[in-house]
Amino acid sequence: MTTNEDVSSFPYPFGDSDVYRYSNNATQLNPPNSIELTDDYLKEINLKRELLSQHPERCCHSLPHTLNAQWEVVDLILDHLVTFYPDKFTLQKRDNKWLFSNVQTKEKIAFTFGDNSTLGMEPLDFIGRHVQEDLILMMQRDGNLFLDAGQLCFPANWSLYFDLGMSFKEIHAPIPGFRTDDLDDRILQFLMRIEAGTPWGRKNWSLMAGNRLDTSLETFSEWGQARKQVTKENAGELVHLRVEVQKLFRLPKSNGILFTIHSHMLPLERFIRHTPWLEQFYSILHELPDFIADYKGISLYRNQVLDYLEEEMKKR
Repeated sequence: MTTNEDVSSFPYPFGDSDVYRYSNNATQLNPPNSIELTDDYLKEINLKRELLSQHPERCCHSLPHTLNAQWEVVDLILDHLVTFYPDKFTLQKRDNKWLFSNVQTKEKIAFTFGDNSTLGMEPLDFIGRHVQEDLILMMQRDGNLFLDAGQLCFPANWSLYFDLGMSFKEIHAPIPGFRTDDLDDRILQFLMRIEAGTPWGRKNWSLMAGNRLDTSLETFSEWGQARKQVTKENAGELVHLRVEVQKLFRLPKSNGILFTIHSHMLPLERFIRHTPWLEQFYSILHELPDFIADYKGISLYRNQVLDYLEEEMKKR
């Protein structure tokens, strides 16, 4: 499954530097829209719903105290859908009786806002079935943030089931250099300072051997072996640059933080058509420290990709 995006709309994750290190690269979000629709909307919505039906044990989890915050998420996302995509979504309100229409899926859903029983599922699970983004809800207490709810169908090599209830620092402890460089504390403090009405966004990147969006830890046996199949000859088609566009919104009532994560994928053979991207990415990948390459899971085939990129640069 791939998003098959055009290069012109692909969210390029690198700035001006030819060197990549972990950092807090968040910028204020403008426009303040938590959701983005692409041409693959229906394809990815159908995939999400299939995964949620077949594997709910790893795709959707929540702790009981998050229900009010989940309804805040529904309110926020529905507002953004009808505001930024009025030709694709409508919402009619009569007090707490709401009627939501999704033009693309041909669904009309009537429910009572705040009443879980009228949805037939938890609020976060409901709204997540209408957007391409994964939705992660971090709740703030005791001077920390905790992953207390989420709908995660397209994880990049992590597990919602495993991380549920963990603090921000516990979740990110495996990232090399985060703790020793105090980056975890600096980012946590940044997140704690986010205010309602001032959302932020950031991009995270990785390389994937294959075009699968669902790369959970639980399914590693199904997709991990492709890393051993990369060659210089097939890297352009097999290897994809995966970029997560992450958006962060403070929820004013519950004081939680909503992370929306939209995963975009592009095969290298299309990504490198833009020569400046080819040259910069070659430099970044060539210089990338081994510990970052190991954590991102690209060590097994980094040399093959570099050989491919170098060969392509000779043709320019």
